[in-house]
Amino acid sequence: MKKKILIIVVILLVFALGGVSTYFVLDYFEEDRETETVSVEINETSLNASINKIYDAVVVIESYKGIEVYSTGTGFVYKKDAKYGYILTNQHVVEGGSKIEVTFSDSRKAEGIVLGGDVFVDVAVVRVPVSYINLVAAIGNSEEAKLGDTLFTVGTPVGAEYFGTVTKGILSGKDRLVTVDLTGSQTGDWVMKVIQTDASINPGNSGGPLVNINGEVIGVNSLKFVKEEVEGMGFAIPIEYAMNHISKLEKGEAIERPLLGVQIIDLDESYSIYKSGITIDEDITEGVLVVDVLKDTPAAKVNFKKGDVIQKIDDEKLVDKAYLRYILYKYNIGDTITITYVRNKEIKTVEIKLDQANNE
Repeated sequence: MKKKILIIVVILLVFALGGVSTYFVLDYFEEDRETETVSVEINETSLNASINKIYDAVVVIESYKGIEVYSTGTGFVYKKDAKYGYILTNQHVVEGGSKIEVTFSDSRKAEGIVLGGDVFVDVAVVRVPVSYINLVAAIGNSEEAKLGDTLFTVGTPVGAEYFGTVTKGILSGKDRLVTVDLTGSQTGDWVMKVIQTDASINPGNSGGPLVNINGEVIGVNSLKFVKEEVEGMGFAIPIEYAMNHISKLEKGEAIERPLLGVQIIDLDESYSIYKSGITIDEDITEGVLVVDVLKDTPAAKVNFKKGDVIQKIDDEKLVDKAYLRYILYKYNIGDTITITYVRNKEIKTVEIKLDQANNE
């Protein structure tokens, strides 16, 4: 009898110990699983604090011809001194106007004086009395921005009645090269290296700030793709590129750029090539065509001729005339460059010293 009782007790003890050990084993694995699980939490917070750091620095820019508004854009105050506030905007916003009116976030208006601007950088500096300045924008660094960073704009889409509109997006791309038509010729005249964002940028936003999550300006909104099939592709000039030229523009000085001294057209401009009387070998598919050489210029000094096809500046292949300007304007007056070109099916190279300036 005692033996049976002992067996029962042992069996019960085994079950009890088994249950306890199973609990601890399961608990151990549960804890281990919880430890190894990585929890990713996305918390979309308000941008209000960041917006407050820039909002009162943003202005409406209206350019007049006579008594009529010629164009409307946006600008922002980037500095002030004892007498004046200084506003950055796009050159194409103020170009061609006879009078500039600036409207501030508190609805006060002041006449702005355009100190200087540049069509290639597409920035201009407008001066107003310092008494109108409510806030100076904090300037950031676009190079530190990363893909996917939250960005926002403050501007004047469509017209002044929508002044102060805020749109939000992300940094969609860096170092994009966008070809721009500056002359209305329907061909590319210039290449801009820009920041791409999907924050909504509409006509009237031009010249306004592209801002990071800290409320710092990292770009100047300048253009967008205007095509029915494309949405959410806005572009801004990196703030460093704009600020590099500010000191000259504040003084009303022109930004001097090196002159090569050739008139060029793209290889796909068949009608212009026909009119020029030049015949191009069908094997030549890269480069830009020289249709004229200006006297007393660097190109004339090394005997460039009509019909030459320029294919490289140093090691950079030339896609078109817009890209040639983009590469050329990276150099300074006085620099020496090596140009590779084709003449009569023969590839040639020549060194040219960029010793003159031009702002065409």
